[in-house]
Amino acid sequence: MADPFDLSEPPPATAAGPRFPYLESLNESQLQAVEALDGPVLVLAGAGTGKTRVLTTRLAHILVEGRAGPWEVLAVTFTNKAAAEMKERVAALLDRLVEGWWVGTFHALGARILRAHAEAVGLKPNFTILDADDQVRLVKQLSESYDLDEKRWPARLLAAHIQRWKDRGLGPDKVPDADGAAIAEGRLLPLYTEYQARLKVLNAADFGDLLLHCLTLFQGQPEILKRYQRQFRYLLVDEYQDTNVAQYLWLRLLAQQHRNICCVGDDDQSIYSWRGAEVENILRFEKDFPGARVIRLERNYRSTPHILAAASGLIAHNQGRLGKTLWTEAGEGDKVRVVGVWDGEAEARMTGDEIEALQAKKRPLNGIAVLVRAGFQTREFEERLITLGIPYRVIGGPRFYERQEIRDAIAYLRVIAQPDDDLAFERIVNWPKRGLGPATLQTLHKLGRAEGISLTAAGRRLVETDELKPQARGALSRLLDDFGRWRTLAGTVHHAELAAQVLDESGYTALWRDSKAADAPGRLDNLKEMVVALEDFDSLAAFLEHVSLIMENDDPTVSDKVNLMTLHGAKGLEFDTVFLAGWEEGLFPHPRTLDEGGTAGLEEERRLAYVGLTRARKNAIVSFAANRRIHGAWQSNAPSRFIDELPAANVDVRSEPGLYGGIPRGLRDGADAVAAFAPFVPVGGRRRRRAAAVIENATWQGTGRDDGGRFEVGKRVFHQKFGYGCIVAVDGGKLEIAFEKAGSKKVMASFVEAV
Repeated sequence: MADPFDLSEPPPATAAGPRFPYLESLNESQLQAVEALDGPVLVLAGAGTGKTRVLTTRLAHILVEGRAGPWEVLAVTFTNKAAAEMKERVAALLDRLVEGWWVGTFHALGARILRAHAEAVGLKPNFTILDADDQVRLVKQLSESYDLDEKRWPARLLAAHIQRWKDRGLGPDKVPDADGAAIAEGRLLPLYTEYQARLKVLNAADFGDLLLHCLTLFQGQPEILKRYQRQFRYLLVDEYQDTNVAQYLWLRLLAQQHRNICCVGDDDQSIYSWRGAEVENILRFEKDFPGARVIRLERNYRSTPHILAAASGLIAHNQGRLGKTLWTEAGEGDKVRVVGVWDGEAEARMTGDEIEALQAKKRPLNGIAVLVRAGFQTREFEERLITLGIPYRVIGGPRFYERQEIRDAIAYLRVIAQPDDDLAFERIVNWPKRGLGPATLQTLHKLGRAEGISLTAAGRRLVETDELKPQARGALSRLLDDFGRWRTLAGTVHHAELAAQVLDESGYTALWRDSKAADAPGRLDNLKEMVVALEDFDSLAAFLEHVSLIMENDDPTVSDKVNLMTLHGAKGLEFDTVFLAGWEEGLFPHPRTLDEGGTAGLEEERRLAYVGLTRARKNAIVSFAANRRIHGAWQSNAPSRFIDELPAANVDVRSEPGLYGGIPRGLRDGADAVAAFAPFVPVGGRRRRRAAAVIENATWQGTGRDDGGRFEVGKRVFHQKFGYGCIVAVDGGKLEIAFEKAGSKKVMASFVEAV
């Protein structure tokens, strides 16, 4: 093969296509993005539009055209895997390895520059890069001298605040006074200053420093900045919508001389603001680089027209976007299905039945995904898939009963059910911390081995002796007394209530409630979901046996499995069939995001819904439950506002969402949606039969229920979950009811009966 860098006799252009063979497979927009080599370019690459192909082909084209050598091109990715894939694809296009690349993540490239000029920022070239744990440990050492309450201001939280400042490009001397005064009683800013000084003494940098020090270097040493501005004739940036402020500033500085910067991203897929990503970076690209060319990749090679139209119609409700509409030449395919069910259990049952049907058609399980907004939602789907014998994997985290907080909680319950369970006792004896450290545990083991007794039995003996220090003896005595009391309660209270009480009284709930870790709220949600799961079992023993069987159910030799994950974890992936579960108000959009982010938060949640829909190649099934147990409490839910925003022409209602007036416009009239619900109503049980009867007798008019005057203020009604009550307010299909036992609740009219 001819040397692709030898351009003395370039391939001639022909009427049949471009002169370079690697350009022949590109569509018109992709070709424009590859050949636009002069000046700033923003490539708005919609989901499934061939973004990676454009990036790699553009890299190859720059080299083949002789515009720059490999060392003169800076290509930035967000993961090491993406960087490796980019290098491999370029090598395949050119049929040769390319040496001298500057291809990598922001952190890797920042570290490479920093090591070459470490002395300029007070470091040595062999500086150590601290990981997150090292960073927290150092912050904790320093915070002790500032007399900060560790419970209120844990080191992990302080380190996270420091990292956020660094993500914004703020060293200690640039943090606004208001920001510094608002955290840790105004003591974090001096701690940050001391932390940075300590890092230099240790000849170390954390991940945030890798770009922050580069910014300091570029701004304080103009000659060094000019060197890299001259060197990098071309800059390529992947996933530009996910950049933070420091990354944005770093790129802008490097691009000032040649201005040949090409940023590829999708403003409609910016879903990581909680990690510091700034969607504004991509939205203001044309202002930052006057004369920039914007090229939209809108031809989708992944999904069907109905899926793309539904996703485009949904995301069009966002105001903060540059705008594009995905299209495809693929066959029409099925419409997006909207399925309403009675509760979360019915949702999992429906999903399991659909997966079984796909299995019967010989569809691979690897091509099926269940996407949820919150991690605790996976539990019911896991339970159902296990019951059906369908293998699955949880992507982005362990399976529900393998999560740390669930294992810890179950360990408490195991010790209650079986006092001689040493493995469970050892797991939680000092968790939360009670002052029962390794020395105490060693003493327990020593006595247990000598006497041939369990750790619990050894503990009972030791609390009556002087073998342990007074503080440890007192803590162990209180713990054993607690277990004794909980065992007594096990005979008088329901096991779900017992579990909740144990988690509270042991301090385990408070451990995560007081934690400032980013994942702490999710762990609390998982604990509450575990308590909910206990209600489905006749006894604590039955639940523990069930969990043991589940833990043994995962067969590592099976590779074909259903994929369970959160919507955030699904970005970048694609599947033939996608189940989008829990699309209801109070869950999606997530209330915490709305509370903290307002309109911006809502738009990010809508982008998250868009990402979920565009993961599907052939089928997308959106589901919502009229009733759901969230945090152990039953809630009657309205469908998510996102369902109402789906274009009617691309949606097929297979359930009872018309009951709520929350289905896509144009689908609310008529009873077809009601009749379609029948196949999904589970058979058996008073609650199920009652739901079916309510649905069967429903009639529809406009956007709400026509109840023939049956539901009016003062009427006495019955709700399966909340019991008897009296209507105090009527708002279309919603009722406010004062229940005799449950208090005042807002519920849907379709799920109560006049009595």
